[in-house]
Amino acid sequence: MSSFLRPAADQEGLVAAHYRPVTTHFAIAPPVSVVIPAMNEAENLPYVFKTLPEWIHEVVLVDGNSTDDTIEVARELWPDVKVVQQLGKGKGDALITGFAACTGDIIVMVDADGSADGSEIVSYVSALVGGADFAKGSRFANGGGTDDMTPIRKLGNRVLCSIVNHKFGARYTDLCYGYNAFWKHCLDDIALDCAGFEVETLMNIRVVKAGLRVQEIPSHEFVRIHGASNLRAVRDGLRVLKVILQERGTRRRRPQRPAIAPAANRGEVS
Repeated sequence: MSSFLRPAADQEGLVAAHYRPVTTHFAIAPPVSVVIPAMNEAENLPYVFKTLPEWIHEVVLVDGNSTDDTIEVARELWPDVKVVQQLGKGKGDALITGFAACTGDIIVMVDADGSADGSEIVSYVSALVGGADFAKGSRFANGGGTDDMTPIRKLGNRVLCSIVNHKFGARYTDLCYGYNAFWKHCLDDIALDCAGFEVETLMNIRVVKAGLRVQEIPSHEFVRIHGASNLRAVRDGLRVLKVILQERGTRRRRPQRPAIAPAANRGEVS
């Protein structure tokens, strides 16, 4: 049995601080950091934070120079929240800033608009402690779904996903989705250098090129609760396409690792 995963009955005699109970039958050793990039999301944070599991190690809120009460609300909801000020601009810059501030072994990316269900984090963490390097959320894997994509965005995502799969040898069912998790050490392999929204696509490409073990996690995306989205289908689609074309279609291969045991509703993609 993995040293990261033990039934509750086997935990007697272990140092309690080293294992975090997730359910009555499941505990994890690796500390989990959740990174939330936010700008003027004070109204949405209560919905985001109420779904976060109590067992996570830390919440890192990256504030993009909010003019509302985003920071104050976050500290009220999660007193131990680590607030980091973003010096640059863009979602990619915010995520890179948040990743650098994490102290956990596992990092989970969660949007601040209320579209993600924090209770799904256990599925991401389970995939990682089970052998995956990168747990990629998918709205189109069996068991996933979305309430927030227009037909043109669905079409664009499908086309861009197909291009990535063909060019880099991936088997993704979703591409432009920001709910993902990974071991922190993977950052050394993917060397993120993208400031904008297209950072999620860049991550998906580079984990495949690095030969990292990817497992898709079915995820349901809800509609943003308050405020308007900054996404623009055509503009952002072209930026994503530019990133895809700029990345060389080569894949660095690592030594083969033992296969991950199949899960009932997860799709292993590389």
